Amino acid sequence: MIRTRRRLALFVAATSAATLSAAGVVVAATGAQAAAGCRVAYTVANSWPGGFGASVSVTNLGDPITGWWSATVTQSGSQVTAVNAGYNGNLATNASASFGFNGSWNNSTNPVPTNFAVNGTACTGGVSPTTPGTNPTTGAPPVTTSPPVTTPPPNNPPQTGLVGWATQNGGTSGGGSAGTTTVTSASALTSALGSTSASVIRVSGTISCSGMLRVRSNKTIIGNSGATISGCGFNINGDRNVIIRNLTFRGWDDDAINVQESATNIWIDHNSFTDGYDGAVDVKRASDFVTISWNRVFGHDKSMLLGHSDDNASQDVGHLRVSYHHNWFDGSNQRHPRVRFGNPVHVYNNLYSSVGGYGVASTEGAGVLVEGNYFENTDDPYHLGEGDSGPGTLVARNNCFVNSGSGQTGGSVAGIPYSYQLDTACNVKSIVSSGAGAGRISL
Repeated sequence: MIRTRRRLALFVAATSAATLSAAGVVVAATGAQAAAGCRVAYTVANSWPGGFGASVSVTNLGDPITGWWSATVTQSGSQVTAVNAGYNGNLATNASASFGFNGSWNNSTNPVPTNFAVNGTACTGGVSPTTPGTNPTTGAPPVTTSPPVTTPPPNNPPQTGLVGWATQNGGTSGGGSAGTTTVTSASALTSALGSTSASVIRVSGTISCSGMLRVRSNKTIIGNSGATISGCGFNINGDRNVIIRNLTFRGWDDDAINVQESATNIWIDHNSFTDGYDGAVDVKRASDFVTISWNRVFGHDKSMLLGHSDDNASQDVGHLRVSYHHNWFDGSNQRHPRVRFGNPVHVYNNLYSSVGGYGVASTEGAGVLVEGNYFENTDDPYHLGEGDSGPGTLVARNNCFVNSGSGQTGGSVAGIPYSYQLDTACNVKSIVSSGAGAGRISL
């Protein structure tokens, strides 16, 4: 398990004077074979007098390691050891696992560590010969290496293509290369969305409507410049493989986008949401493999609900896996997202600007990874439990806080199975504010 005793609001970059106290990190697992090679990223998330919070990401370049997740972290002097609890997953070849811990330092000398080992094998970023049958060890002497490679890579141009959970389960292609239909009226839009044929639908102008319009499988819905859906929303009910991009939703009378009843492989990207009745984007009732990216929510209360009811565990557990990245919650109030049951839910590189209520809530046994986000003028960035809903687990790492609270964390979260590029948290404000919402991409 991730042992996190406390987390404060002060963000400290890995290159600053107050960084890491550990001179070496040894990672032990329970695999039947020794790791042949590994790569480690080690980052400080925050610090305080006498202590700091750090995150470690290990990429296994060698033999599969079994029983990795739920690491217990201990510190003795300058050496930190992570020993797994022997359950909850594997670390396959080329897969990554992450954990966080709190350590201590003497407030003067605090160098970045360069010594890493997994099962006694130095993490140099390369692969060495394996020795089948070697038992894992703890506390093996670390080998000095060059500074660790950061995983995932930061400071590259932001990813605006499909990333996250919607890439899994066969991927999400929408209407693909099917024929394109341009719609300018509510009746034409309703007909196009409800067709059982694969299609690409282009929305032009402002379409005024009411209620929820059913969206069937294998659809790509794209807004032309200035395209607006006014007064109604889209309902993806048990269908799959849907892409919705570059639309402005305003004044909806139910939800703007509702994903429900085991709908899968949905990508909601570069849309704007304002002044609606209920959720901007709600995902519920066993829906799965969803990416919600580069959207802007402003002038609105309830943003993004994940899991509709505390009583729906039998349907939802094992589902509701969603990635939220590069969204701009611009003065919105709550549910960014509010999560029930889903694990892991990945909330990364989002911009929270003057959020009135709270940012992220993990409830009812959910597992939420909150990383690389920018919180500005947000008193409650993230917490466990909400209203009558019991707590979930939440791991926070590498976030940037400006005039904001520190957030509440606890427990462990399942591993992220897909690759992604993590932008540096304190750069997220400029990246997301210039790129999120409708009208920011050419399609």
